[in-house]
Amino acid sequence: MGYFTSLYASELPHRARAVYMYLYDRADKEGKCYPAIGTIARELKLSRSTVKRAIEDLEKSGRLRREQRWRENGGKSSCMFFLK
Repeated sequence: MGYFTSLYASELPHRARAVYMYLYDRADKEGKCYPAIGTIARELKLSRSTVKRAIEDLEKSGRLRREQRWRENGGKSSCMFFLK
């Protein structure tokens, strides 16, 4: 059975499935990655809003945890995503 079998069988919207597969493809061995929302949107040819909704879908389903990262000057950086 493939890794994504349960993802395919889930009730998640297509946007969430696409974003999860994108993050999985970019994650390290520990399941961590930190692409910017704009990067995900551009590479998947989705709007930023659609990517944000997909991330919320994945968090609600328990497949993803998001943690805000900060720059040294106090500004926001891209989020760290942890795949489950």
